[in-house]
Amino acid sequence: MISSNMNVTKHSSLGEGLGRLSVGILGAAGYTGGELIRLLVNHPKAEIVFAHSESNAGNRVADVHEGLIGDTELRFTDQMPFEKVDVIFLCFGHGKSRAFLSEHPVPEGVKIIDLAQDFRVRSEELGVRSDEFGVRSEELGVRSDEFVYGLPELNRAAIQKAQRVANPGCFATCIQLGLLPAAQLGLLREPVVVNAITGATGAGQKPVATTHFAWRAGNISIYKAFTHQHLAEICQSLNQLQGTPVVGSGAGEVPVDFIPYRGDFARGIFATAIIRTTANADEVTEAYRTFYKDAAFTHYCESAPDLKQVVNTNKCLVHVDAFDGKILVTSVIDNLLKGAVGQAVQNMNLMFGISETTGLKLKASAF
Repeated sequence: MISSNMNVTKHSSLGEGLGRLSVGILGAAGYTGGELIRLLVNHPKAEIVFAHSESNAGNRVADVHEGLIGDTELRFTDQMPFEKVDVIFLCFGHGKSRAFLSEHPVPEGVKIIDLAQDFRVRSEELGVRSDEFGVRSEELGVRSDEFVYGLPELNRAAIQKAQRVANPGCFATCIQLGLLPAAQLGLLREPVVVNAITGATGAGQKPVATTHFAWRAGNISIYKAFTHQHLAEICQSLNQLQGTPVVGSGAGEVPVDFIPYRGDFARGIFATAIIRTTANADEVTEAYRTFYKDAAFTHYCESAPDLKQVVNTNKCLVHVDAFDGKILVTSVIDNLLKGAVGQAVQNMNLMFGISETTGLKLKASAF
């Protein structure tokens, strides 16, 4: 069943005038799908036309996403009426979006926001190599350079003009927002050490051994040390601001040594980065303040933030401390919001000329 609002009006741009966006959600039964529905049922400019899930077709959304009881009577559907929507969100697991788009042509006028990692790294970066899913982009006819990388603090103007947006990864968002001002200053000349810990929701809704409560509670572990898939998109963005190549194994490239950790909490990412530099500490701090002074959701804070300050919000909080020859950067986000669907809605707002903060003024669960 799709939304009862079947007399929908499609819009290429809404601005701040009348009208509402018609939205379709693919892969709507997972964590990101549920969080996206939670945001959009309260978004004053959006109407969910369909929430697609083949395995849950016909079931009430609130019976799967129980936090939505009383908020919506929407039901999942196995139908995909693209002709009735302005924008679709792809909330699939990584590797499925490119295959889906190759098999299901989307009308030219429908904008796409993909939350998987399939299109985050440009085709020219992939070259002729197969991507990590073993498929060349050319073989499926959908190229990454058809998508704008959706980090508003870096690519806001391009997102506003985009037809297709690749939403950034959660670790990638948190780490980039900690490092972008330093890259603009050209400070990433020596190896950058990054440590970041994420909540259990970052692993998705399907249970696995490392998300089981008995294993996760009171526990912490390392995974994908130095090889995490988000390094490629981090590299791409840092290179966009700094001339010296960042990340990789080639001659002259500066590595980001990233150690990810699994935390024993549900949601959030807490990241620290160590930058070795002789730059003036006050100038670095002022550069961070300036870089984010007009950002809608990323804020420089005067003391090191904690995780609860951002959980349940679309914020990123960033702070720098200076030590002898080193800068310590702390950045924190909610992995499901600024690290996923909150940022996706932020991108939707930008793509349709809506105020960037619409539907995203959320209170942190700080106590």
